[in-house]
Amino acid sequence: MGFGLLVAVGQPSVAQQFVYPAQGQSKEQQQKDESECYHWAREQTGFDPMQQPRATSAPPQQGAQQGGVGRGAVRGGVAGLAVGAIAGDAGKGAAIGAVGGGLVGGMRRRDQQRNQQQAEQQWAQDQAAQYQNARNNYDRAYGACLGGRGYTVQ
Repeated sequence: MGFGLLVAVGQPSVAQQFVYPAQGQSKEQQQKDESECYHWAREQTGFDPMQQPRATSAPPQQGAQQGGVGRGAVRGGVAGLAVGAIAGDAGKGAAIGAVGGGLVGGMRRRDQQRNQQQAEQQWAQDQAAQYQNARNNYDRAYGACLGGRGYTVQ
């Protein structure tokens, strides 16, 4: 289901599990049991700790940019031109409108950029939390499997 995007922001570190053969299992038996439990836990959880983390959804897309200093200045200038023409000084009205429109357009653009950045940060945090949850489920399944075979897992 991943989109081929690596999740790097906020990726948690993975603690190593230690497996102790509590019933005197041989090294060969332990390796066999660990391999079988790896496959079993992977099947149970759908998580493979040997794979690179991948995003479970696409990052938020940038919406159509609206506003901006230039566009705001043009709109403000047109509006100021109309108001100035009514008041008798179209040039002065257009200049005042352009400055005001440019300021409003710039503020609108900064708000859009800030909202986009917040959406991307939230997405990255959500991806990291989903990864950590899947990893925790895998670790629990792996530990349960080995525990059932007479190992102590920490």
